[in-house]
Amino acid sequence: MKYRTLGRTGLKVSEIGFGGWALGGGAWGNQKDRESLAALNKAIDLGVNLIDTAASYGKGRSERVIARALAEHHQRIYVATKIHPMPGPWPPSPYCKIERRYPEDYLRQKVDERLRNLRTDRIDVLQLHTWTRAWNKAPRALDTLKALQDEGKIRYIGISTPEHDQDSVIDLMREGYVDVVQLIYNIFQQDLVAELLPAAAEHNVGVIVRVPFDEGSLTGKFTKDTQFASDDFRNKYFEGDRLTRTVERVGRIHAELEDSGFTLAQAALKFILAHPAVSTVIPGIRNLRQAEANATVSDLPELPDELVGRLRKHAWRRGFWYAGK
Repeated sequence: MKYRTLGRTGLKVSEIGFGGWALGGGAWGNQKDRESLAALNKAIDLGVNLIDTAASYGKGRSERVIARALAEHHQRIYVATKIHPMPGPWPPSPYCKIERRYPEDYLRQKVDERLRNLRTDRIDVLQLHTWTRAWNKAPRALDTLKALQDEGKIRYIGISTPEHDQDSVIDLMREGYVDVVQLIYNIFQQDLVAELLPAAAEHNVGVIVRVPFDEGSLTGKFTKDTQFASDDFRNKYFEGDRLTRTVERVGRIHAELEDSGFTLAQAALKFILAHPAVSTVIPGIRNLRQAEANATVSDLPELPDELVGRLRKHAWRRGFWYAGK
């Protein structure tokens, strides 16, 4: 496993981290805790030292399972978790008031819950789970997190970008409000190369990359006939003709990798890590096989520059797919 510095935090984190959404069950279908624990233990044994989770992943279940796993290990493992806003539009609309979606008493309550769930007295990275640029002029929620940081409950502050407007966090990075940003960057989603990633590098903000496989499509395991469980959110993400269109484009990428020595999933992770602003990438992991397949990618050779250049041509501007059709 190779390690990178998480921006100004100075933390040395594994370039392959652990995405813990599926550990909470729910949106990803049924998940057994014993499988989650086995996956976590395997990933940690392979050198993974950054785990990402959130309050909303199984109503804290993901955090509690992670705490159980960490109790069995003595090495330093960093946990980044997230707090969702109070009920309202997701992502927040321009008309949402920050003091109603992220009020101070609510944030304090949720931070205390995270501390209990994770069995710790200080959270390594606390992220707001979504954002709107309408709040950039007076980001009061970040002031509350700064106060919690001063009180010793939080080490570092971050924001998980809103999927439809990821550049909305650039001003916050420039003004020093955040230590870490979590964002979507993959072979299809490359718009961030224009401004957000250069801004993160310029202001020494750590970058956690989520959705490296485009919710699974960039592993190459889907066909146009793939069916998801009834409670799987990807029924909406790949709604209508979207799955067929996606599978066709994935096929073109797969052809690009012929004789490269990389599987599609390996190339998808290595493509992200080829950008110097990226600190770590957090593929979703839910079982032993996924833990080993993802963590061992770090030790593979880097993608040749020529291949990276060819993969850049597969960028796909699809708009805001998370809203469904």
